[in-house]
Amino acid sequence: MDAVEPDRRVSPLKNFVAGGVGGVCLLFAGHPLDTIKVRLQTQECVVYRGTYDCLRKTVSKEGIFGLYKGMGVPLAGVTPMMALNFFGFGLGKELLQSDRTVPITLIYLAGMLAGVFTTVIVAPGERIKCLLQIQSSASQLKYTGPVDCALRLYKGQGICSVYKGTVLTLIRDVPSNGVYFLTYEYLKQFLTPEGDVHHLSTSRVLLAGGIAGMLNWLIALPADVLKSNYQTATDGRYRGLRDVLKTLLREEGAHALYKGLSAVMLRAFPANARLIKTVTKSAI
Repeated sequence: MDAVEPDRRVSPLKNFVAGGVGGVCLLFAGHPLDTIKVRLQTQECVVYRGTYDCLRKTVSKEGIFGLYKGMGVPLAGVTPMMALNFFGFGLGKELLQSDRTVPITLIYLAGMLAGVFTTVIVAPGERIKCLLQIQSSASQLKYTGPVDCALRLYKGQGICSVYKGTVLTLIRDVPSNGVYFLTYEYLKQFLTPEGDVHHLSTSRVLLAGGIAGMLNWLIALPADVLKSNYQTATDGRYRGLRDVLKTLLREEGAHALYKGLSAVMLRAFPANARLIKTVTKSAI
């Protein structure tokens, strides 16, 4: 399939609002598994043997709320972040779309643009979130919350410390966002052979959104592993982005780039299906 039929034109502003509402649904559905993912990715010795073991130990030692550590940052940022995501995609489509079909490559580029838009919010949010998520109640807490974490990072090394990992965030989000929107748009067309994508059934919307989310994370996960390790490492552990990759490959092998895969896949389908369903009710 070389092109997709153009959707009815929806204003980028409407995509902005719909994306914000969808982002909140995505967060509540997926944050516990995101915490497990980050802990699996950043453990320096084998503390957790897998997703279930991490879940069991976290709940046992820290209670159910241990799975929601670091949620304050994404909760504050998810609405503008997802709003910018869908705004960027909507704007890209608006700029590229004509009365004719939209080439698949342009859908991909519009999705990549959305990934660029969100980085300004995602990068510092991910930095603070990951630092809070790896804290265990079994040890003394370094940060009391997201505000304390942000202030300590800023006071320590300035704004650059808050935005540590921005390049890896771009490497993760730009191509994977393109794949996400490309897959969703393609599946919408594929699942509606009659051509009326605006009356796509709920089950098909959920299926398209879920599959798009899974493919998004298959592309994003290696960069996400590098980002999590880089953002949570002590100062001086890594000399740069390449050193993160070289160290991880040397110490753990290539499979380390997919640490947390099972947690990501368990989270990706239901969370992104719910996100897309929420957004399609309002805009796309």
